[in-house]
Amino acid sequence: MSQSLRLGVAGLGTVGAAVVRMVARRAAALAAATGRDIRVVAVSSRDRTRDRGFDVAGLHWFDDPVEMARSAEVDCVVELIGGSEGPAKAVVEAALAAGKPVVTANKALLALHGAALAKSAETAGVALAYEAAVAGGIPVIKAIREGLAGNAVSRVYGIMNGTCNYILTRMEREGLTFEACLKDAQALGYAEADPTFDVEGFDTAHKLAILTSLAFGTSIDAEGVSVEGISGVKPLDLRMAEELGYRIKLLGVAQATEAGIEQRVHPTMVPKSSSIAQVMGVTNAVTIDADAVGELTLIGPGAGGEATASAVVADIADLAAGLSRPTFGCPTASLRPAERVEMQRHEGGYYIRLTVHNRPGVAAGVATRMAEREISLESILQRRTSEMAESDPKGRSGQPVPLVLITYAATEGNIRAALDAIAGDGLLAEAPQLIRIERE
Repeated sequence: MSQSLRLGVAGLGTVGAAVVRMVARRAAALAAATGRDIRVVAVSSRDRTRDRGFDVAGLHWFDDPVEMARSAEVDCVVELIGGSEGPAKAVVEAALAAGKPVVTANKALLALHGAALAKSAETAGVALAYEAAVAGGIPVIKAIREGLAGNAVSRVYGIMNGTCNYILTRMEREGLTFEACLKDAQALGYAEADPTFDVEGFDTAHKLAILTSLAFGTSIDAEGVSVEGISGVKPLDLRMAEELGYRIKLLGVAQATEAGIEQRVHPTMVPKSSSIAQVMGVTNAVTIDADAVGELTLIGPGAGGEATASAVVADIADLAAGLSRPTFGCPTASLRPAERVEMQRHEGGYYIRLTVHNRPGVAAGVATRMAEREISLESILQRRTSEMAESDPKGRSGQPVPLVLITYAATEGNIRAALDAIAGDGLLAEAPQLIRIERE
C-alpha cells in the first residue's frame, strides 16, 4: 500500500468535525478503495475545549491554520473555515504555494477568487477540489465536469439554498408570511441570525457562478449574476401559483443564449408537473439540460454536517487514488471570458401581480399599456383576498384589489417599461410584484 495521505483540517465546525469522524469511521473502506491509508493528523480551530465527538489528543493542534498548511507533516489541506477572505483564503493560498492539494467546501471563496486559486493550483501541479461547495451532498460538480464531458450543456438551474426552499415550502403549505417562516427557520437552525446572505439570493449566486464556469467553460463571473431574493414573496403569490398550476422556488439559472450566458437568481414559477417543483423543505436539486442525455435532475441534501462531509471525503478519496481534474474542467488559460447578458434582455413568461384601484377601466388600461410594448397576455385574473371579501362582501368599497397577469414570452425590458407606464397612469396602489416563469 502506498504512503498514507495525511490530512490537515482547518475549521472544526459542524462540517469539519463530521469530516474528521467520517475519515476515521470509513478508514478501512477508504484504504481499500484508494490503495492508500487516509488519516487526519492535524487540525486548526479557534476553540480547543468544544466537544466535537472525537478525541483531539492524538492530533497536532495548530492555532494558526496557515502554519498548519505549511507544516511538513500535512500532505493535503481541507479548508472548512468559510468566508471569501481572511483565514480561509490565507490557508488555501498557503497550501497551494507549498505544493499541497486542497479540498474545500467554500463557495464564496471560489466564486470570488476561484480563477486565481485555480491558476495557483495549476502552477503547483496539485488539485483544488470543491465538490461540497455546491449543493452539499449532491455530486453535481463531478456530474458536470466528468459524467457529462461528452455533452454540450445548454442550461443549468436549480434549488441551491435549503433555507429559502424551507421558507417557501412552509409559506405554500401553511399560508404563513415570509417573516413568520423565517423566524421558525432561525429557531430550527436553518437560517442564520442575519439571514440576508441566504434569503436575498447571494448564497445561490455564488454557487451558480461556479456551475456556470463548469457547464460553459467560462471564467467565473459572480458579479455578472442578477440576484433577487424571496423576501418580497407574499402568501397571495403562492396561492395564485397554485391556482395557475405552478410552484414558486428560488432558482439559480445559467443559460446559453445567442447573446451570451444568462446568470440569474430569483423567485421563479415552475410547473407543478416538473421534477424541481416536487423538491420541498431543505432539500436541494440541480437540473442540467444537455444535448446527449436531455434533462438530468440531481436531488438530495444540500447542507448539514454529514451530507457535506460526504462530498468532502469523496474529494479526499479521489486525491488519495491519484485522480485529479482541472479545477473548472479545463486549464484556466482555456476558460473564455463570460459574455454577460443583462437582465433587461432576458426573454420569457412572467407572472405580474398588480394592486390596482378598484374602478372601471383599470384592467383595460393595463392591457393597453402591455399591448403598446408588444406583450401578449396568456391570462388576466382579478381577485379579492379573503380579508377583502369578509370586510366588503359586495365589493363596493373601492378598496385596491389584486390584478394578476400571465404573459407569453416577452423581454424584461419591455415588461419593466410597461409597468412604469402603468404606474405613471396612476393605476397602481402599491409597487408591482414580478416573478419569472421557467417552463419545461
